[in-house]
Amino acid sequence: MELVRATEAAAIRSAPFIGKGDKLAADGAAVDAMRKFLGTVNFSGLVVIGEGEKDNAPMLFNGEVVGNGQGPACDIAVDPIDGTSLTAAGRGHAISMIAVADRGTMLDASSVFYMEKLVAGHEGIGVLDIRQSIAENIRALAAVKKKPIDEMRVAVLDRPRHEGLIAEIRATGAGTRLILDGDVAGGINAARHDSRIDLCVGTGGSPEGVATACAVKALGGFIQGRLAPGSDEERARGAAAGLKFDHVYEADELVRSDNTFFVATGVTDGELVRGVRRERGIITTESIVLRSRSGTIRRVTADHLENKWLDS
Repeated sequence: MELVRATEAAAIRSAPFIGKGDKLAADGAAVDAMRKFLGTVNFSGLVVIGEGEKDNAPMLFNGEVVGNGQGPACDIAVDPIDGTSLTAAGRGHAISMIAVADRGTMLDASSVFYMEKLVAGHEGIGVLDIRQSIAENIRALAAVKKKPIDEMRVAVLDRPRHEGLIAEIRATGAGTRLILDGDVAGGINAARHDSRIDLCVGTGGSPEGVATACAVKALGGFIQGRLAPGSDEERARGAAAGLKFDHVYEADELVRSDNTFFVATGVTDGELVRGVRRERGIITTESIVLRSRSGTIRRVTADHLENKWLDS
């Protein structure tokens, strides 16, 4: 619940910027709020996946230590707004998120920006493989789910680099769910038992892949990742950091801990969580809390008195 307070705060503070066209202002407000509330949490959290650099505070930078220093030592991944462009445009599916695992267990993939990812529910374990073609994976997953291929839905980031992938998906008879931004939520929706998304594929941010793995492990789902450096220089940086190329990272390599937490609060409405609402002096937020060790999925709806946020 302490972590939920931090994502709630980030979502609430970014809400006034929804649809205003200024993603930097929205992100800045969310970062400030998240940092403030993380400082009250009973843990020593090392930011393995953050944003910005130390000299550009108040960004939550990689290597920063947050929390009150009491309680367990943890690795954390933060994204005050996953979907800043969505927020600025007033589109759906933007979230504020925090992922937590035991100290030293999160893969630090920050030196390589992109990662190819394949995410599904528990049915994908032992069935899917990122080294197979997307057509083979769709057919294999449809068979184990006992679902017609033309009812399969595959989430993909809507980017020019995915034009060929999208065409391959549609050639199988499956449908696509094109994501404008924020593939963390797309991956989680693919792993949920009650989602209309069967699979999430494509190349997105490496840090987001690690954060998604924390959630997928809590959902008992399937995830694989393969680093996709954009240049020889980036490949060299990754190699110097100990990263492996032409290697498939399984869930337990992305996050080695079996005790992961994932918390997200909706900024704008999406399939995962509803966005922030204001009505008659009340701010309403919806959050999801996942924990791998207990295998629990909790939804938290909270009403906040607006006047308490005026000067906080």
